[in-house]
Amino acid sequence: MISETEIILRVLVGAALGAVIGLERERSDQPAGLRTHMILVIGATLAMVLSVNLGYLYAREGTPADPARLAAQVISGIGFLGAGAILRSGFTVKGLTTATSLWTMAIVGLTVGAGYYLIGVITTALMLIVLTLLNLLEKRYVRTSVSRFIQIEADYHKGVVKSVRKIIAKFSDDLISFTIQKHIKSKRLRIQAVMRVSRDQNLEELIENISDIDGVRNLKVE
Repeated sequence: MISETEIILRVLVGAALGAVIGLERERSDQPAGLRTHMILVIGATLAMVLSVNLGYLYAREGTPADPARLAAQVISGIGFLGAGAILRSGFTVKGLTTATSLWTMAIVGLTVGAGYYLIGVITTALMLIVLTLLNLLEKRYVRTSVSRFIQIEADYHKGVVKSVRKIIAKFSDDLISFTIQKHIKSKRLRIQAVMRVSRDQNLEELIENISDIDGVRNLKVE
């Protein structure tokens, strides 16, 4: 049976490991940051400790205890937090990495709660490497372009669509989609486009070129 002193030690170690990953997510301006990760790992650690102790307390001869039963619910139950961290912004989806970090840190909490300190520390260090170093390498060498969502509202006149499409084609590496909606009575257009552009592409020049088109009323780029 785990003593109260040992429980406190495990909770403190779990909180520290959660703070390491939470701080990285906080600096990346993610919805689940420092406090969320710390509280999550503390809760997972306590769940594991409680599961072990309850299994020991209520074990009976001929009825083996299951110290993983309560802790197992943490792995499936953490899904609602992960779902809350995933956000859609225009064409892109953000928060998938944070959702997976929450799920993994919950397991780190269970690991520390079970007394595997070294495994918990190594896993947290490996996650930190993945979230920082590999992220930099990915941005520099793997993902050289990003998706951009553009929405334009304009007064309809002959040639406006052609002008918009020409400018977008000029600045994009790949035009993924291009849709047009026309309001018959007001003679207004809504043009939506999704394109791939280089990370170092100057969006200000794109915005200025589209804004100079006669009839453009509103422009949004994400």
